[in-house]
Amino acid sequence: MAAFRVDNRIGRTAILLVLNGEECISKEQLRQLKWKSCTGKVGSMESQKVVAAIETAAKKNGIIQPGVYRETHALYHAIIDAVSGVTRGQVQIGSVLRTVGLSFSIIRGNPYESEQEGDWIAVCLYGTIGAPVKGLEHETIGLGINHI
Repeated sequence: MAAFRVDNRIGRTAILLVLNGEECISKEQLRQLKWKSCTGKVGSMESQKVVAAIETAAKKNGIIQPGVYRETHALYHAIIDAVSGVTRGQVQIGSVLRTVGLSFSIIRGNPYESEQEGDWIAVCLYGTIGAPVKGLEHETIGLGINHI
């Protein structure tokens, strides 16, 4: 697969990263933009486990500083927006007998030319959602972007 030219569209980059990984977006390209990123996977019937897995990955990979509330808060809102997309606006999974198997990407950086705009964070989720019976799920995707 040909390398994707990373530009300042943080959401598009998060989507491509979760779908194609480093096959199309290199860590070096993100480093040149002064962006931080990580990817991971989570599967659960509980939305709080999805949130916790993404938050843990962000902290372990230095995307956010654990002791800085505004960073955790911005990440939380980006996660909830992404989960809302995955669940079609109803941030419920197990309580309505659904389960998810998701890959995620997190990107932090300034998507603007002016450094004064500060950092933003994007969370993208891609995978499956459906009844907790193998073979009864379908694809889903969600994206959340928030300023820090």
